[in-house]
Amino acid sequence: MPGPIRIVAVVAVVAALLLASVSARADIGPAARLVPAAELVGKGRLTFLGFTVFDAELYAPQGDYEAGRPFALRLTYLRAFSGAAIARRSAEEMRRQGTRDEARLADWERQMRAIFPDVAPGTSITGVRTAEGHAVFYAGGRRLGAIRDAEFARRFFAIWLGPDSREPALRARLVGARS
Repeated sequence: MPGPIRIVAVVAVVAALLLASVSARADIGPAARLVPAAELVGKGRLTFLGFTVFDAELYAPQGDYEAGRPFALRLTYLRAFSGAAIARRSAEEMRRQGTRDEARLADWERQMRAIFPDVAPGTSITGVRTAEGHAVFYAGGRRLGAIRDAEFARRFFAIWLGPDSREPALRARLVGARS
């Protein structure tokens, strides 16, 4: 019969494993219903010219990111920005990565301006790539809006997660790439 110390040790190990699995689960609020079994894939901080801009976290089913499956990207801003500035910068990055249809870019920017709120330090916006390939945005526990265009979702999330990201080190940390 095992001794009491051994039983306590086994219980402690089981409890630690259970806590670790719970802490790996996503805390992405209502966006979690669109990303089943969401777990953290990776995280990182964007710093530009010595200024911290945002912290980013990528969540995917079982922590396994694939661009063609549902995932959630949460940006927690560390500086204040207007929603219009976020939309403008996003459109500029999509253009830089090869989107050449200016009318489509203008339409996407218009839609983003209607969705993205002004942010203060500590504000988080979570973007979800849905199973249908759409982009849905959340902040403060509420749905901000959606852009139901698979090409938009692909181009938008490629800003941070695509191979041509302007921030390859951040991308590597987000997608869990090994150095």
